Amino acid sequence: MIATLSGVVQEKLAEVIVVEAHGVGYGIYVTAEDHGKLSVGRKAKTYIYEHIREQSHDLFGFLSIDTKNLFEQLLGVNGIGPKMALNMLSIGSPTDVRQAIASGDVKFIQSANGVGKKVAERVVVDLKDKVGLASIDLNSAGMLQSDEKLLKDEAVEALVSLGYTTADAAAALQKVDSKLPVEDRVKQALKGTPK
Repeated sequence: MIATLSGVVQEKLAEVIVVEAHGVGYGIYVTAEDHGKLSVGRKAKTYIYEHIREQSHDLFGFLSIDTKNLFEQLLGVNGIGPKMALNMLSIGSPTDVRQAIASGDVKFIQSANGVGKKVAERVVVDLKDKVGLASIDLNSAGMLQSDEKLLKDEAVEALVSLGYTTADAAAALQKVDSKLPVEDRVKQALKGTPK
């Protein structure tokens, strides 16, 4: 079993990188985020998930063990194979994907290539309590005490109009000073949100 693979990135193809280690070039499927972080000619260490079938031996690599763990959780959902799990991890950062699962944002998960509504719903049902995110405490976040007041928060409304769910908007605004003007709060929330 290959647990990690370290070497120099020789090529970057569409969704695969080629890492050379001791004279052997390994083709490794990576997420869109990791693909963007890797550079040809630079050394990289990836955490490997091996998928062995009768006709193929595919390697899926992740720059972070946390991302690999989420990948393996997705694989545990009935009907999800490694390519589909990788597609789900390519629609945002692992934090974005975890937040979508925890908040039940089926539309976000469905935006992954090849993922239908039923599969997205199954992911939410199966993993909602397993993705390791604590629910957002709006009071300690400096947000308002009730959903009704939260919906009246103009910064939340602005983020919702940009495609955020109310929970995502609240999470994005959690570390932003609630006394700032609405426009500044929204800008800071957008800067702090991982892409």
